[in-house]
This record gives sequence, C-alpha cells and structure tokens, in this order.
Amino acid sequence: MQTIRIKRPSNDGDLAPLLAGAATAVGGFGAFLALLDSGSPLRGPLTLFFLLAAPATAVAAALRGLEPFGRTLAAIAGAVVIDMLVAQGMLAVHRWSVHGGIITVTVISCLLLLLSCVTVKPTKM
Repeated sequence: MQTIRIKRPSNDGDLAPLLAGAATAVGGFGAFLALLDSGSPLRGPLTLFFLLAAPATAVAAALRGLEPFGRTLAAIAGAVVIDMLVAQGMLAVHRWSVHGGIITVTVISCLLLLLSCVTVKPTKM
C-alpha cells in the first residue's frame, strides 16, 4: 500500500509581516516611554531597540538591490552611524537631550524612509 502525500502551500511569508508589526510596536513603545520620562525598567532596552531599528529600517528600504545579508549588515551599520552623528551634532552645539535625540532620529528615519519610497521604483513580480 502506498501513501499519498499532499503538498500543502508553505506559509513562510506569513510570519514576516507579523514580526515587522511587533517590532514597530515595541520600538514605538520604547520611544513613547523615553519621551514620557517613565521610570519603567523596560525604558532603556526598548528605547535602544527603537534607536537601532528605526534608522536600520529606513536604510534597509533604500538598499533593496542588495542581498539579504549585505543589506542587513549595511542597515545596522547605517543605523549606528546615524545615531552617532545625531549624538555628536547635539554635543557639538551643546544641546544634548534625550528627547531631542529621539525626535531627531525619528525625523531622520522618516525622511530617509519617505525618500526611499519616492525614489525607488517597485519591483515587478
């Protein structure tokens, strides 16, 4: 007797939007806690996650042509560079503040993301 194997469609792509939504919620909550000066122990790790994830997402959106590993590596390096440039600029003009840093990184990330959405043409499937 031979068994019949049924091929089921793979659901590999269904997890990516869920993880992206969860990361957005976690990062947004971290920025929210930092802007409120909350005393929560989650404030530090979630804010750090936001400060790395927001610019990394914007840089990764601009680098659609790279392979996944190179794109991830370049996006993380770009996020660190953006964070360091914001911190260095704020220290140079003697205007350092946590709120100002978070707002500045948010604005730069949104502008990069908007710029990449406007300039990068969608790929054909």
